[in-house]
This record gives sequence, structure tokens and C-alpha cells, in this order.
Amino acid sequence: MSSYLFETPEIQSIPVQGEDAKYPINRIFCVGRNYAAHAAEMGVEVDREAPFYFTKSPSANLASGETLPYPPGTDNFHYEMELVLVIGKPVFRVPVEEASKAIYAYGCGLDMTRRDLQLVARSKQRPWDLGKDVEGSAVFAPLTKAAEMGELDDQRIHLEVNGELKQEAQLKDLIHNVQEIVADLSKYYHLVPGDVIMTGTPAGVGPVVAGDVITGGVDGLQPISLTIGDPE
Repeated sequence: MSSYLFETPEIQSIPVQGEDAKYPINRIFCVGRNYAAHAAEMGVEVDREAPFYFTKSPSANLASGETLPYPPGTDNFHYEMELVLVIGKPVFRVPVEEASKAIYAYGCGLDMTRRDLQLVARSKQRPWDLGKDVEGSAVFAPLTKAAEMGELDDQRIHLEVNGELKQEAQLKDLIHNVQEIVADLSKYYHLVPGDVIMTGTPAGVGPVVAGDVITGGVDGLQPISLTIGDPE
């Protein structure tokens, strides 16, 4: 039996509707600028040729309904509401027409972002890690199995802050749909069960402060919520 110098990290996971066992998180991939209106509000052009990605650490996982302390190093902490998909079978270089077979479930997610740090990194052509890979910044609601969700098309995706609508779109507004994302990402990685993909956010992103309550949802999925707490 192997021994380690330090206590090993807790396995991060997401609840699944109808299952006692949870979905363990291996990696978290995030698609950038996957709604045209969001790309426009960020002052960049849409790249329709292929998705691009950044990552979050599994330790960024936080369950829906929790309180997230306002993080250090930022004065501009943003919400981003997203459709999440998770992988249920190993795939590598999978064609688009077969990619949906690899999707185990869907869920709602929040990609919480230190926007000021992200924009500084972007302006200097540096990685986005300080802006995106934030502790507690990958918030996930319980997952719904893909077979129960059915085909994705005109389902509404939305987010509110303190009950005020901030983001609203339809899943058909995704520039790169879920099959295209899985197929493209599998060109570069051996995707395996445990891999989580956040598919991008609609327009309407903005800042939150301590005391704000974020709610959101996607038609057919479990809703999501997050309270922003005082800084630690």
C-alpha cells in the first residue's frame, strides 16, 4: 500500500439526480466566448472555427446552495451562468456524430471570475489562471442524466442576482454545440469519466458583492444558487 508525505486531497464530486453515488471530478475544462453576444460585450470577435479552452482545478468545486467568501485580490468578481456536461465513457478523437454517446449527464454551473485579473492577464497575453482558477469558483448543481434531458435546442438559460434577471439566452445560441465541443476537445485529450466541461456563458455578466444571492437555471435541469459572503 502506498504512503504519502501529506494527507491526500478529498475527492471532489457532484450529486446526480436519482443516484446515491456521486459523480467524481477528474478535470474541469471551460469553453471561452461560446455565445456571440458575450464575446461582443467582452470586446472581442467571435471565433467560429473552433472552441478554445481554459481549465479550473477540481478543488475549485463548490456545491450549489453554499456561501462563497468574496475572494482576495479582486474588486470585480463576476458571475457566469453555464450549461455543464460530464463525460461518461472514454473517448479520443471521437467524430461529432458520435460525441453525444460520451455525455453522461448535464447540469447548471457557475464560472465565478476575478474579472479584473483576467483582463490584466489578457492585455499582457498571459494565462487566465488568477482570474479563472479561483477557490470555490466552479459551482455545480446536481446533474441530470443525458437520457432524461433529451435533445438540446431552445431550452432557456438564465441567471438572476437578488431576484433581478441578468442573463438570458437559449442553448441553441451556443456557437459550438455540445457535440462539437466534445469532438474538438477529444482531439487533444483522452476524455474519461470524471471530466467536466463548462460550455460557456451568455451575455449579461457582471459583478457581485458580499451579501448578493445568485440564482440560475436551464430548462429541464436542477437550478443553481450561490450566496456571496464577506471576505475571509
